[in-house]
Amino acid sequence: MENYVNLNGHLVPADRPVIPLDNRAYHYGDGLFESIRVVHGRPCFLEAHWMRLQEGCKLLRIDLPEGMGLDMLEAAIIELAERNGVTGGRTRLTVFRDARGHYRPEGHKGAYSLEVVPIDGPVYELNPTGLAVDIYPDIRKPVNPLAVHKTLNCQYFIMAALWSAERGLDDCLLQNERGNIIESSSGNLFIVSNGVLYTPALADGCIGGVMRMQLINLALENGIKVYECPLNPQNLLAADELFFTNAVRGLRWVGMYRTKRYVHRLSQQLTAILVEHVLS
Repeated sequence: MENYVNLNGHLVPADRPVIPLDNRAYHYGDGLFESIRVVHGRPCFLEAHWMRLQEGCKLLRIDLPEGMGLDMLEAAIIELAERNGVTGGRTRLTVFRDARGHYRPEGHKGAYSLEVVPIDGPVYELNPTGLAVDIYPDIRKPVNPLAVHKTLNCQYFIMAALWSAERGLDDCLLQNERGNIIESSSGNLFIVSNGVLYTPALADGCIGGVMRMQLINLALENGIKVYECPLNPQNLLAADELFFTNAVRGLRWVGMYRTKRYVHRLSQQLTAILVEHVLS
C-alpha cells in the first residue's frame, strides 16, 4: 500500500518531494510540531495537542493555517490513517511559517504537513525491561518561554540522545541552567517516593507535555498525590521509581540510574489507568 502525507489539505505520495527547498522549516526550524498517538484509527488527547499548538503558534507569531481547527484536524488524521491502513500509529503534525525572508521573515502565514505511520502495539504498553539512564553533562537547557514548546529546533535533544547511545544507555536526564533535573531526551520526568508522584514544574523549563498533563490529572482522579517541584540528583537517588512520559509511548520506566535500581509498581498501575481511560 502506498503511503500518503497531507500537505495543506492535499494528500500526496509520501515517497516523493512535498516541500520546496526554501521551506522555512528546513532552512531555519521556523515552526512547531505535535506527536499524536493513534489508537483504533483515532487520535488520542487531540484537544490538548490543539491547545498547545495554538499557544506555540501565538508565541512564534505564526498564523494558524487557513481553515485549521480541532474538528478539521481530527477528520484529517482519521482520513490519513485510513488511507495509509494505520489503526495503531503515530501522527506528526508540523506547522511552519510559509513566508520568504531570512532570519527576519516577511510574513506570518502558517502552513502544515501531516504524517501517520504505524507503530508496534495497539495501545499504550509499559516497557518490559527498565531503561538504563544517566545525566547528560555537556549542555544545559536554558529556561525561557520557548523551553516548554516543541519547536522544530531539536538539536539539543538530538545531541543528548547521541550521548546516550555512545555510552550504551537507553536515554538520559537533562538539566536546566540552574542544575535541576527537568526531563529526558524524549519525554517528561516523574519520580515516585513513598507512593507520591513528583515532577518538575514548567517554570523549570521542561516541555509542556500532553502526556505529562494527562498523567497528572489521572493520578489525582485516582487518589495519587502529585507535586510539581524542582528535582536534583539527590532526589533521583532517594526515589523508589523513575519514569518518563510522552504522548506516543505513554510511560517508560527506568530500571537503573548509575548504581541506583528502581521498581515499577506505580508506573505499571498508571499505565493500566491510562489504557482504560483511552479505551473508554
